[in-house]
Amino acid sequence: MTMKRGRFLLGALSGLTVVANMDHVLARALAGTPLPGLPGASDRVVLLINLQGGNDGLNCVVPHGNPQYYQLRPTLAVPQSDVLAIDANVGFNPQMRALKVMYDKGEVAVVQGVGYPNPDHSHFRSTEIWQTAAPETYEHTGWLGRYLDEAGLPKNNLFNGVAVAQVLPEVLVSNQVDVPSIASLNGYGLLSDRNATAKRTYTELVTDHGFPFQSPYLAHVAEIEDHAQRGSEELPKLVAGYKTDATYPATPLGRSLALAAQIAGSNIGTKVLYVQHGSFDTHVSQKATQDRLLGEFSDAIGAFYDDLAAHGNDTRVLTLTFSEFGRRIAENGSRGTDHGEASPLFMIGGGVKGGLYGQMPDLSDTNMGNVRYSTDFRSVYATVLERWLGRPSQTILAGNFSQLPVLA
Repeated sequence: MTMKRGRFLLGALSGLTVVANMDHVLARALAGTPLPGLPGASDRVVLLINLQGGNDGLNCVVPHGNPQYYQLRPTLAVPQSDVLAIDANVGFNPQMRALKVMYDKGEVAVVQGVGYPNPDHSHFRSTEIWQTAAPETYEHTGWLGRYLDEAGLPKNNLFNGVAVAQVLPEVLVSNQVDVPSIASLNGYGLLSDRNATAKRTYTELVTDHGFPFQSPYLAHVAEIEDHAQRGSEELPKLVAGYKTDATYPATPLGRSLALAAQIAGSNIGTKVLYVQHGSFDTHVSQKATQDRLLGEFSDAIGAFYDDLAAHGNDTRVLTLTFSEFGRRIAENGSRGTDHGEASPLFMIGGGVKGGLYGQMPDLSDTNMGNVRYSTDFRSVYATVLERWLGRPSQTILAGNFSQLPVLA
């Protein structure tokens, strides 16, 4: 196989804001024929929000009707009078006013007690499990990456999936589809193109024909670099016509969701988007940190759906949140909480049937002091894949999982 030497050098040395996982590159080189596509594609979009660090579900969706909650959290519990009550048992953290407004309009589904068997309390491994949907094995692709592989999407579209992030998340690693990571529209491109000295150096390297290279993998590296180069040139043009009157909060999540709305609303064929928010790793003095993060999340989601609705996109964009685990039920000695297990997640948008789903956490029946899971997170994924994206989930999730009646 002949190597495109110049492209390889540029891709390998120039430093891309478009990130390609090298394991992914090698996997693509070794991969076989893509799975055949199936009918059912539509213009629906999934936005996945990673609440990084392990969000405390009990102070997020508050069991304010349970006296045990207040006994186990003497300093951290949200006062009953402050809770944005859903009913006599549960309610939202008081910082989540915008989300509560959406909940009251039937646009937010809360799935309680989400987790998986034999939970891992490591941030790294549990995040990997949620992103690969593989609690018992180690996979090199993510569940949305596998969706991109098998969905039969146009191969010439460079934006079937987009991560609004600095680094490609594992959930979007696929065998066949290159997914760009775009932290911001203005910063998207080859770093060498923005620096005259670097550009001149790389130009000298790529025109040096005295440095032979051959490898079966280099053509794939060159292809990915080519996609990155073309993507960085095309995306600003493709989304330039999108205008918004929405007022996004001046936070990293607000800026990420503004870009996500721009990409989803420009109808460039994007099926899955990813953003992240955190860190929710609140071992010490949890209240101030989590309250701030939940407020930022709620306000940004409110602006995002205002923006989508103004463009008629609120019913075609489904937002799904996840966090690698919840926190322990009892607070620790530092007015924080340690790594726990199950927690709630949110499904948001005009296409959901809002309300409470799953079982409320039983604070009397715990797993070593942690909330037991009652809904396997792969059931949520199966619901999204089959009932939103219109794709079979068995192969992607390596098993059959029951679906939730949460989508219209």
